[in-house]
Amino acid sequence: MFLSENLKFLRKRRKLTQQDLAETLKTKRSSINNYENGTTFPPVNILIGLSDLFHLSIDTLVRINLSGLRESQMYVIEHGSDVFVKGNEVRVLATTVDSQNKENIEIVSIKAKAGYTTGYFDPEFISALPNFQLPILTRERKYRAFQISGDSMLPIRDKSWVVGEYVQDLHAIKDDHPYIVLTLNEGIVFKLIKNELAGKGSLKMISLNTEYVPYDLPISEIREVWKFVLYLTDEIPESADNQQIFKKLEQIRQEIGEIKNQVTS
Repeated sequence: MFLSENLKFLRKRRKLTQQDLAETLKTKRSSINNYENGTTFPPVNILIGLSDLFHLSIDTLVRINLSGLRESQMYVIEHGSDVFVKGNEVRVLATTVDSQNKENIEIVSIKAKAGYTTGYFDPEFISALPNFQLPILTRERKYRAFQISGDSMLPIRDKSWVVGEYVQDLHAIKDDHPYIVLTLNEGIVFKLIKNELAGKGSLKMISLNTEYVPYDLPISEIREVWKFVLYLTDEIPESADNQQIFKKLEQIRQEIGEIKNQVTS
């Protein structure tokens, strides 16, 4: 257990004296000293008070060595995401398997997005989603398919399906790679990402469509991250290069026609 170390760590992080903490918790300074030295264990009412004060679950206070976490991880915990964080991992993912105990790829359609934003951690909700298998993907990873909407990631079109690999550690997010991110307020978004967690405590969200302005997503807004693996669509994407070639050929054809007209006139 790490309660005594965590109590001292959190108190100093808040720049509180033992007397300050004792007054806040309505107990004696000597009791705080005993808790920090590990000579006595706090009663339930004190544990609840510490949980409320530091915005941490009692489980985290007791079982996680907070002083061993990176600053950005502490930022996640202190800004309301404690229930999703344990050590270096985001959380335990709700998932489903087939009859042979193989991981399914659950399907989150546009219609299911609203429900997913509140039910993503609920095993019953996840088990009700349609699912499929894709043998070309490795069995050692967890995948989920999301239907995107809008034109911010053209040439990946509206209503295409993107398959993502679950990201356990937010620090594994690579710059300029596409990710599907479940957010607290925006729902599911699909963007290129610049990882600025270490410096700014946020992700820079960038669209392929340059008409959309990049923006910062605070780490406290993040609920799930899926690394883009592939996308499925029933349309062939238009190539900007091909369009330019066709336009150039049409321009040449018109110029040749004009020259012929001048020669024959």
